[in-house]
Amino acid sequence: MTLDGAALEQLRKRVRAGGAEKYHAANAAKGKLFARERVAILVDEGSFVEDGLYANALAEGLPADGVVTGTATIDGRQVCLMANDSTVKAGSWGARTVEKIIRIIERAYDTGVPMVYLVDSAGARITDQVELFPGRRGAGKIFWNQVRASGSIPQVCALFGPSAAGGAYIPAFCDVVAMVDGNASMYLGSDRMVEMVTGEKTTLEAMGGARVHCAESGVGHFLCKSEAEALDVVKRYLSYLPANWTQQPPVAAAVEAPAKADLAALVPASERQAFDMRRYVKGLLDEDSFFEIQALWAKELTIGFGRLNGEVVGVVGNNSMFKGGVLFVDSADKATRFVQLCDAFNVPLLFLSDVPGFMVGSAVEKQGIIRHGAKMITAISEATVPKICVVVRKAYGAGLYAMAGPGFEPDATIALPSAKIAVMGAEAAVNAVYANKIAAIEDEAERAAFVAARREEYERDIDVVRLASELVVDAIVEPQELRAELVRRFAAARGKQRHFSRRRHGVTPV
Repeated sequence: MTLDGAALEQLRKRVRAGGAEKYHAANAAKGKLFARERVAILVDEGSFVEDGLYANALAEGLPADGVVTGTATIDGRQVCLMANDSTVKAGSWGARTVEKIIRIIERAYDTGVPMVYLVDSAGARITDQVELFPGRRGAGKIFWNQVRASGSIPQVCALFGPSAAGGAYIPAFCDVVAMVDGNASMYLGSDRMVEMVTGEKTTLEAMGGARVHCAESGVGHFLCKSEAEALDVVKRYLSYLPANWTQQPPVAAAVEAPAKADLAALVPASERQAFDMRRYVKGLLDEDSFFEIQALWAKELTIGFGRLNGEVVGVVGNNSMFKGGVLFVDSADKATRFVQLCDAFNVPLLFLSDVPGFMVGSAVEKQGIIRHGAKMITAISEATVPKICVVVRKAYGAGLYAMAGPGFEPDATIALPSAKIAVMGAEAAVNAVYANKIAAIEDEAERAAFVAARREEYERDIDVVRLASELVVDAIVEPQELRAELVRRFAAARGKQRHFSRRRHGVTPV
């Protein structure tokens, strides 16, 4: 078939229009944008070069086979992207859809640029399963390529609608996932399938909605109010990362910390009094630079990117506002993944410790707290980027290990004057050692005096000056001096040797 200019333009117009108008209207009623509008908002104007525009062009009602793929720039930096078109068969996958997605991930990997996934898909077309599902270039190859690309190039997903069945693994293999509240969902089986298989009656929102995954399962990282916010998350996330693992994170203009930040005043003297580590982080970093990740999940641990004097750092901090800052199964997993992300993309790590240790008890033991804690400690050990441990208030028990304590080769262990490092807190220690003697003292005043004396002895034993004299900590720094100290120490560690171990890879305690 020969096309003249007018016929070709008509074909292009038809393909770029996507599905029928009724599907556009239905999406608009839900506050959803057209796939090509999402791309236009995300990328620099005029930079998008589309691949596979005419995929399945001879078929009726399958323009571009339901997915937009191509290259573009975001803030002047090259990326590859895919965007499901939910006006075409609900964004479902056919054989050419799969091939287009495979090709664009391969291009991102081969050229060393970030891969962006704009997902809104009902999953595979059952009618086309033989063509798209089992073969060497079938749907499984998408995930194989994502795994190969993981840690080599940044992969970020914005989820605007469903990501169903096997397609749910596209977001799962990404570094981070931004989900639009009310519209986005991830699930392996639909509500109808769940009822048929298990008898459970549920809904897609209750089972796999954005809030569920961002606050309960941890598969989602950002709960967004709108599609515009989700697209902004993609832009901001990429602004902290290099194009690929061989490069350094982009440097921004140096900005001072907030002028009104009083770090000393933020930390209560009493261990029993909680404080919000997020406020501490924001007061320490360049103003308005903290980009928190997974803010709604495992809130006892705060993680995110920020900048110190314009240089990117990854922050891991215990937050005593939630569960006393104790580490649980989920918070251990949260830290593990973030530390691996930073180490993959050359982002130095800053640990801010105020940790009583890992949670104890039968419930967490059955959940595998030892295994999950070991996983976190493995990630800390294997991370070869510059890493600095700051003991803000306390680091007790294995919590010290999990926060990159001295035994894990940090580039420095810094203690604030309020810092305490010990196997456990004074109260617990005195009770553990003297429980029988305390119980035998009948006079209440005498008992209280005995306990107070033993606690004082214990506090002297773990005195921060003694720890510095024994070279357990490398410096004792006043809160107002901490920022400048970190800037200098991270600068000094920038060229460190990154080799860790003589091996192919370890056996992770997953």
